[in-house]
Amino acid sequence: MSSHRASPTSHSYFSQGLRLHYLDWGNSEAPPLLLVHGNRDHCHNWDWVAQALRDEYHIIAPDFRGHGDSDHIKGGNYSHIGYLYDLAQLIHQQKLAPLKVIAHSLGGSVALRYAGTYPENIEKMVVIEGTGGPSWLYQEVPVHERIQTFVDSTRASAGRSPRRYASLEEAFQRMRSENKHLSEAQARHLTVHGSNQNEDGSYSWKFDNQTHVMAPFDLTLEQSHALWARISAPLLLMSGSESEFGRFQQGDPARHFANARSLVFEQAGHWIQHDQLDRFISEVRAFFGEDR
Repeated sequence: MSSHRASPTSHSYFSQGLRLHYLDWGNSEAPPLLLVHGNRDHCHNWDWVAQALRDEYHIIAPDFRGHGDSDHIKGGNYSHIGYLYDLAQLIHQQKLAPLKVIAHSLGGSVALRYAGTYPENIEKMVVIEGTGGPSWLYQEVPVHERIQTFVDSTRASAGRSPRRYASLEEAFQRMRSENKHLSEAQARHLTVHGSNQNEDGSYSWKFDNQTHVMAPFDLTLEQSHALWARISAPLLLMSGSESEFGRFQQGDPARHFANARSLVFEQAGHWIQHDQLDRFISEVRAFFGEDR
C-alpha cells in the first residue's frame, strides 16, 4: 500500500469475553459498510477495497475470533454461531444497522445467516463464494463418522504447532504460492499483516490452528435455505471461474433468495477482491448505486 494513502485506526470490542479487533477507515458521517473476511484471513485482506470506497462509505473491517489481531479461543471449538455473534455484537455496539455488507467465503456464510436472522438490518449485500459449506452438507455422512472426524481432527490440531517460517521472505513465498493472481505487492502486504514474529525470530501466521477444524454439526442445507429465504435485501453473489467453489454447488444459488443474482468473474479464483480488483470495485459501485 502507498504511504500517502489513508490509514485506518485499530479498535477493540468484546464478544463473549473475547477482545476482538477491527479497523475503522473513518468518514463516520457516510453510510456504513462492513467488510467481512474469510477463514484464516484477516481484516487487512480488504485494504485495497477500503481504499477505493472509503470516500463513499464509513468502512468497518473486523477480525473474527481466532483471526488477525483478535483473541483466540482457549481450546478452539470455533463455530459459525460464534462468528455470527461476533458480527452481531459489532453491528449492535457500533450502531451500524441498517447497513451494507461485503463478505467473503466463511464471512459470507456467516453474514448470510445474520441477514436471515435480522433481515431488517441489511440494505444490500455482496457475497463472494459464501453459499457453500463443508462437504458433508452435500453427502450422506453418518453422524458417528462426523463426530469421529471432529475428535480426530481436533486431537491432531492440538498436537500441531503453528508452522514456522525462517524469514518473512519465506512466508511471503508461501503466500504467493497459494494464489497465483496475487501481485508481489499484494502478497507482501498480506504477509506482513497476517503474520507475527516468534521469540526465536521465525514467523508464523496469526490465525489459530484450531480454525482448521470444522464443527461436526451445523445448519442443514434446508435450514440454511430457510434462513436465506427471509432475506429481503438485494444480494449480489460473486464467484471466480478458477475457484473450486462451484464443485459442490447444485445449480445457481441465487434461486434460494428473494432478490439475488449471480456473477462469475473470469480469470479469478476464490479471492475475487484481489484477483480482479478493478472490476470488483466497478461491480460493487454499480450494485450499491442501483435504485438510489
